[in-house]
Amino acid sequence: MTNIYGYTMTKPTTDPLLNYDRYHIWHPYSSIGANHPLWRVTSAEGVRLKLADGSTLIDGMSSWWCAIHGYNHPTMNRALNDQLSQMSHVMFGGLTHDPAIKLAKLLVDLAPKSIETVFFSDSGSVAVEVSMKMAIQYWHDKQQPSKQKFLTVKNGYHGDTFGAMSVCDPVTGMHSLFSDTITPQYFVEAPHCGYEQDCSDSDIEPMKQALIAHNESIAAVIIEPIVQGAGGMRFYSPDYLKRVRELCDEFGVLLILDEIATGFGRTGKMFASEHAGIEPDIMCVGKALTGGYLTLAATMTTREISQTISSGNPGLFMHGPTFMANPLACAAGVASLELLTSSDWQETVQNIEIRLSEGLAPCRELECVEDVRVLGAIGVVELKTPVELADIQPKFVEQGIWVRPFGKLVYLMPPFIMSDDDLKVLTQGLYKVLCHHNG
Repeated sequence: MTNIYGYTMTKPTTDPLLNYDRYHIWHPYSSIGANHPLWRVTSAEGVRLKLADGSTLIDGMSSWWCAIHGYNHPTMNRALNDQLSQMSHVMFGGLTHDPAIKLAKLLVDLAPKSIETVFFSDSGSVAVEVSMKMAIQYWHDKQQPSKQKFLTVKNGYHGDTFGAMSVCDPVTGMHSLFSDTITPQYFVEAPHCGYEQDCSDSDIEPMKQALIAHNESIAAVIIEPIVQGAGGMRFYSPDYLKRVRELCDEFGVLLILDEIATGFGRTGKMFASEHAGIEPDIMCVGKALTGGYLTLAATMTTREISQTISSGNPGLFMHGPTFMANPLACAAGVASLELLTSSDWQETVQNIEIRLSEGLAPCRELECVEDVRVLGAIGVVELKTPVELADIQPKFVEQGIWVRPFGKLVYLMPPFIMSDDDLKVLTQGLYKVLCHHNG
């Protein structure tokens, strides 16, 4: 028996733990009982994952883009141990603690100048939910309650909760099953102007026309700055983002930037919005915030938005997770940001960009490859047809590398600590697998 992805169902393995996993545990976008490729990690050190059979893999994914300092980092470990000896958790309602205050200060200091306040949450999806609620409540308190909708571009991805799903691509956003339940939003074509191109009037015109037609009902434009992540790993022109900012100002809507994937140096700037020289009204961060140690995200906004919400009706922001500003997670965030900002991270990311560009360049000659693009510590090989994950994933493992493609995209987001030699092994291994795929 197989599921819709072609995975054999309920086929046992020789590993009893993997068998239990397959019968009882959901994985991201998976089915129970599917005999999909699965490897059991027993430890991780630096940029290497150690598997149950004793082999190791060079991690080209930074565990979905968050483990920027690699694994088992002594500074990170010490920060967590120190915090654990004091308290692992305390409610944030009516109480506060030093790790949250220190992390908030670090974030405000790093963020664009107009961003001054921080709301901590559990995950990137929740941070997006918070940003949307924040925008709606702001306009309610500005006596414009009709501004309840959001405008975004196609090919975007903002998370898996219901509000976040509503602003993901309506066709390729993986959420079509819920189309009758999700709040309808406004979508325009994604920009066709590449990273190094200027934004033409024709590129920005769909966004402008949508704002002309619907600005009275739009609370905010929400967009991933410069890099569309899980929606296609597309790099677009900073000039487009600059013109979106201008249109938001012209038509009286807020601008939410989803920096969850792009924040903390991944694109070569601390935040991707810096490529365009613009500032958002609301900004979401997550993923690399704690260096991959614990789940934590934040929604950050301006003093004006914060004061409007705080002085309106009911005079408070209507959200508050149980594990908001968890002390362990905040301590990890402080340690991660201090590690990052005390290093020559710009030079490091620039070097990774060079190595990825060199290492992935041969892929351009393969018949199966549509495009190769690199920005900062992001390397993307776009194929002409989608890959079969169950077929291609084991081939990467055979090369000693951990790469997890999706759709037509084979991409790398290595930890910032990866050496040139390991980057060479990573890119050469990827090329070898695609050569086989090409044949």
